Amino acid sequence: MLTPEQSRAARGWLDWSQEELARRANVSMSTVRDFEKGRRTPIANNLEALRRAIDAAGVQLVLRKGKPVGIAVIDDPTGDEGLSAASYASGP
Repeated sequence: MLTPEQSRAARGWLDWSQEELARRANVSMSTVRDFEKGRRTPIANNLEALRRAIDAAGVQLVLRKGKPVGIAVIDDPTGDEGLSAASYASGP
């Protein structure tokens, strides 16, 4: 599950505005703004669209014991090389 903090962190890393994330996820600007401010949680389809847009750009969500704890930047978003969120979360 994507958290508001992860969304903001991913956008910051990608140098995306809220408008850019909304465009790439095909959701409204108010969906991104309200979610990141903690005003409301988007419906499941919109939340998944946000996650997919971020993931497609090479940023994956990191979970530890099933809870969101951060993001991992993937060098190659196709998955051919680079760090996976699973390997990052499990640690060295």
